[in-house]
Amino acid sequence: MPEATLIVAATPIGNLGDVSERLRDELTKADVVYAEDTRRTAKLLAHVGANPGVRSYFVGNEADRAQQLVADVMSGKRVVLVSDAGMPGVSDPGVSAIRAVREAGGSITVLPGPSAVINAVVASGFDADRFVFEGFLPRKGQDRQRRFAATAAEERTVVFFASPNRLARDLGDLGEHVEPDRQVAIARELTKLHEEVWVGRLDEAAAKWSEPAKGEITVVVEGRAAELPDVDEALAKAQLMVSEGVSLSDAARKTAESTGVSRRKIYQALLDQETS
Repeated sequence: MPEATLIVAATPIGNLGDVSERLRDELTKADVVYAEDTRRTAKLLAHVGANPGVRSYFVGNEADRAQQLVADVMSGKRVVLVSDAGMPGVSDPGVSAIRAVREAGGSITVLPGPSAVINAVVASGFDADRFVFEGFLPRKGQDRQRRFAATAAEERTVVFFASPNRLARDLGDLGEHVEPDRQVAIARELTKLHEEVWVGRLDEAAAKWSEPAKGEITVVVEGRAAELPDVDEALAKAQLMVSEGVSLSDAARKTAESTGVSRRKIYQALLDQETS
């Protein structure tokens, strides 16, 4: 590892039993740990038996504290950046530190670890090949409404974080844009003693979670079912191309690209009409 390196470390999202050997090793070797909440990080450090210097690094002081962090990194100290849970920089402080270290000529290494996003998507049983992560939704305004409208139209699985006091409102507002039978998963207290993953219709979720919830919450929304391409419309487009002198093969290919209908299906239909 280069001397001037910031170690960005994912930490357990609830269960300290998820501490990796690599995280334990880095915390034990660290000269200084920059932490979102020094009190919560103190419990993690005690768990792994580490005793580095600890400095706070949160939204309110990161603009000023980033320079001190950079100075520590560039002086050759072993510096680890952590948030309260999960990965720094992902809906948590950290991006400013990473950018500042890079601008100063230092390097970054990232320690992987538990993720509420990945855990929730997998536990939901929804399509995990392609998904969108929205972080925490805006509290109000047009941007909030645009996010819900985008979620309604999104064919990929959508994931967002919700605070306990805002979950009911988030589900209610989501219901104004998304059809009531869309499947959602409410993942609460992941990896902790009272972990719960509830899966059901959006309207059922809004009724069940109408009161403030407890714990850390991740919401997963099933993607909108893809609309089937209109075969008749695609064939009509291909026929028009053929009438204008385009070959059957090219007409089938171009129409398939623009409509999503199978090229082979369009080509066969054009052949059938030619021979009929």
